[in-house]
Amino acid sequence: MTAPTNRLRAPTKGSVQHCLVVADLEKAGVREFHWQLLPWLEERVGRVELQGDVRAFVKARTEHAPGTQDLPDLVVVLGGDGAILAAVRAFAQHPVPTVGINFGQVGFLASTPVKQWEEVLTGILDGQGVLEPRMRLAAELLPRHGTPVQAVALNDVVVQRGMTQGMLTVGLSVDGDWVSDYRADGLIVATPSGSTAHSLSAGGPILFPSMLALVVTPICPQGLSYRPLVLHPDSRLEISVTGASGITTLAVDGQGFFPMRQGDSVLLARHPVAYPLLAWTSLDPYRRLRERLGWSGQIAPGERAESVYGDTTTDDGVGGVL
Repeated sequence: MTAPTNRLRAPTKGSVQHCLVVADLEKAGVREFHWQLLPWLEERVGRVELQGDVRAFVKARTEHAPGTQDLPDLVVVLGGDGAILAAVRAFAQHPVPTVGINFGQVGFLASTPVKQWEEVLTGILDGQGVLEPRMRLAAELLPRHGTPVQAVALNDVVVQRGMTQGMLTVGLSVDGDWVSDYRADGLIVATPSGSTAHSLSAGGPILFPSMLALVVTPICPQGLSYRPLVLHPDSRLEISVTGASGITTLAVDGQGFFPMRQGDSVLLARHPVAYPLLAWTSLDPYRRLRERLGWSGQIAPGERAESVYGDTTTDDGVGGVL
């Protein structure tokens, strides 16, 4: 799988002649905002296209598998991280530089705050955008009975139990070496981009999004000694369902779902082509973490965070003792 090399670079000044806006019009604020954005883009870009039904757009592109003809030079996503994942899925085979304007609750992938949209898009169109190449996962489901299925993930691949069944037993091998059999509700394999998604809620570590690594995180394991693993990005993983009381689900980025049964396995490896997400130079990635995760402390040097108790002043005590 390859992609045109120029599309894995940040746009240069004047290079964006075709811009696609993928808008989750059902999300609060998006419908009103896109009427403001489209005329602004049309003044600066030769051709502006709108896709307002995200699900229908993804379905059309994934089912008909269009080639490189008529690819946009830039994709602007209006929505949350789910909309970004949908756009990435639509262009999985032929990645296009993508920037997200955040209307969601979290916004690790859709990193541009609505208040800064004009500054960010002006910079990107002027060739000052920052490329964040995001590592992806290539997955191949190998059922005992049936045809293999291939998928690509930006965030994570999850093998998880059904809602009404008991714990799974899943075996993990890395580069042909057996690691362990996990008795758990499931197993997550995440990229650095996905380390702040399902893996984080299951106790996994936070990785810087543009680094290269894999994280394996068990979901509610029976053994308390099981801990997340951080692996080399070029590791080749195999997850086998060795014990299940019903149908197990393979979830790809929380959007593609495939049934698995006892005896089925899935192979995972680093995808050869990273996905080109765009960011703006003045956006602080650590501020993004502080705001999205609700960390306490200072927002910026010299600026106090608001306390949930109201008053943020402190008493230095007597003799430096609090």
